[in-house]
Amino acid sequence: MASRISELVLGCRDPEALARFWCEVLDFVVLDREEDGSVEIGPREGFGGPQPTLFLSRTEEPEEGKPRLHIDVNATDRDQDAELERLLKLGARPTDIGQTGEEPWHVLADPEGNVFCLLKARIDPL
Repeated sequence: MASRISELVLGCRDPEALARFWCEVLDFVVLDREEDGSVEIGPREGFGGPQPTLFLSRTEEPEEGKPRLHIDVNATDRDQDAELERLLKLGARPTDIGQTGEEPWHVLADPEGNVFCLLKARIDPL
């Protein structure tokens, strides 16, 4: 095994309205709400299943050079540190998009510069 897509993150102005829309489209339910108004939706079974969740992140407008959609991955058979090492060897590189350094995830760019995040322990390694 390796990593798998565990959630898709979409920047939007109205996470609640978009959550209602996508819940109807995908037959998802609200799984979590953040203090900043962001909403995470996913399958009725909850986190960690075969389908990724959709994290609707509140943003007024897309930032120049920063896409409104990015991929979050989770290691499936090793811990976050081991997966980070593997991803860096494959050609990923750390990138700064304004994080504080206190986040429980790593922000990386693929070899073409597309940003993605390596999450920490949302899915139990097999």
